Amino acid sequence: MLHADNAEIVKATAGPVIENITQITKVFYPKMFERNPDLLNVFNQANQAIGEQPIALASSIVAYAHHLLGDSDIDFDHVLSRIANKHVALAIKPGDYTIVGRNLMEAIGEVLGDAVTPEVARAWEEVYWLFAMDLVSAEAKLYQQIDRTPDSLMKDHRITRIQDAGGNARTFTLEPVDGSAIPDYVPGQYVSVIAQLEDDYRQPRQYTISGAPGDAALQITVKKVAGANGTPDGAVSGYMFERSEGDILPVSAPVGDIEVAKGDHTRPLVMFSAGIGITPMASILDAAAHGRTNGRELVLVHADVDVDTHPLREQVARAAADATAITYYEKGGDDAREGLVAVNELDLPDNAEYYLCGSVPFMQHVRSGLLDRGVDAADISYEIFGPDLWLGGSASGQASPEELVAEEQRLA
Repeated sequence: MLHADNAEIVKATAGPVIENITQITKVFYPKMFERNPDLLNVFNQANQAIGEQPIALASSIVAYAHHLLGDSDIDFDHVLSRIANKHVALAIKPGDYTIVGRNLMEAIGEVLGDAVTPEVARAWEEVYWLFAMDLVSAEAKLYQQIDRTPDSLMKDHRITRIQDAGGNARTFTLEPVDGSAIPDYVPGQYVSVIAQLEDDYRQPRQYTISGAPGDAALQITVKKVAGANGTPDGAVSGYMFERSEGDILPVSAPVGDIEVAKGDHTRPLVMFSAGIGITPMASILDAAAHGRTNGRELVLVHADVDVDTHPLREQVARAAADATAITYYEKGGDDAREGLVAVNELDLPDNAEYYLCGSVPFMQHVRSGLLDRGVDAADISYEIFGPDLWLGGSASGQASPEELVAEEQRLA
């Protein structure tokens, strides 16, 4: 809880801070990287370049402030868990929050100027530190659960197999160099992979495990990211496509808040995916094919541009023999339904849980359709690749068809 005096100040100043929070984060990141260049190896520089990371940070701070003030309808425990898992995948340490906090408060002062009195600064410092301590606590529990520390999170893995996964994606099979067993994980969780791009520059990326728990090796599927609208090709996906069997990669322990896919669930699970968002669904279906999902009813609804852009199509077809699979192609063909996913037209099981993975507009479109059908919002979970931009827009907003097509093309 915020101190009562600080709560009043935060309420009174929330408007100017919220109006300027994205600009604040744009000042904050360059300041922090200039003083702490080693953090360039931790933060995803592609997300920095296109502005997604600043928006995600701004949205989470604003949402947390509203959570403390008690005027938010967002389940922030779920948001906190999602952020904590992402931070553990990056081996974030408690001391990193001191660096972030100092630079963030300086950025607020620079952008808002004289409006940031000592009292205002103290109030927003409390917001930040309450947020930071909640994250530190959640991350400590996660490190304990996976029996790792930030310094021992990564292990060298050898690439033992590379397969074409379709849709300009490849599947990499990874085995620990030290011969240790693959840690237990929930279908759909992810690992961080470190790409050594230059002698003194490396970048982490998170990739969903696309195989089933219990396999002797990890399997991840990577889509090669092509530049668009003047942006460069994906540096890390390009690096991965240059790898050969036998190469060594540092890989983290599996993490990710994927409660809906745990093996003790028995309600039907309906999965909606678009583009490379099919990877967690492939893991869930593989787990089902190996009898590890309690025999629960599974339905997969996947959206793509066409058959040529559809990743993991053959793997999913094999694993989904006992599941219901529905495919939408924007361009139609190959026995798929043509156009965008029409949630209102689908025959869905009663009392189901729902799991979404794809672009934010795609998931907002699906979520809106499910809510219109009377599905309880608590029964809808989602996974986002990259910064969580969901908080930056409407929690139940309806994207336009043009936005959906553009996003699905970008994902494909």
